Amino acid sequence: MDAQPAPAAKPAPTGPRAARKRQAVVRAARDLFLREGFGVGMDAIAAEAGVSKVTVYNHFGSKEALFTAVVAGVLDEPLAGDGQAAGPDLARLVDADGPERLKAALTEAGRAWGRAVRADAEGRALRTLVATELHRFPELGRAWRAHGPAGHHPAVADALRTLAERGLLDIPDLEVAVLQLYSLLVFPQMVFEQYGAELGEELGERLVMDGVEMFLRRYAAAPAPAPTPASAATPAPASEPAP
Repeated sequence: MDAQPAPAAKPAPTGPRAARKRQAVVRAARDLFLREGFGVGMDAIAAEAGVSKVTVYNHFGSKEALFTAVVAGVLDEPLAGDGQAAGPDLARLVDADGPERLKAALTEAGRAWGRAVRADAEGRALRTLVATELHRFPELGRAWRAHGPAGHHPAVADALRTLAERGLLDIPDLEVAVLQLYSLLVFPQMVFEQYGAELGEELGERLVMDGVEMFLRRYAAAPAPAPTPASAATPAPASEPAP
């Protein structure tokens, strides 16, 4: 069956040419999943992408992994910074050189996510498809859960990890932090629009501003303590009492 992994598993191809093929496969899979659902064959996906079926399996190993990559791409696409997405490059976030610049970059990222959620009809259709297909294909749900939050949102996870390594954030549990960031900035808009409602620009802005404030209150690294002056570091010897 298409849902089974290819028998000969090996590391995914790398390099610019392989990256272009991988992108073509994800784009083709996204289009076909939206038109035909998760039951579409891998042969059809390969043909749509202009590659062989072996190439598809070399990159993804299984249709569940490919579907997960498609959904993850939709979630992170607003921050791709590739000239086509609606949001800023995440480099502006990871290159922030202090708490204020980090707050500004995170706020800008949150606004971009909100704009993308409101404008992305294809993303809405894909999220609806996920909810529908989980009932028809339980193996898809198992693959999604096994992938983990950091795998669902790779660009954001990488950005938060880098900020923690640079000492701007203190993140003891990356997966929890990723979910909390999305819960504060993105998920409310997804839930509202999935039911045909809209938050609107003004309420969306308040969610972003307060969401960034809440996230940084939890995860901003504590400032380094000021150095103690040498004169205060060593107390002067107490004078001896008079005889």
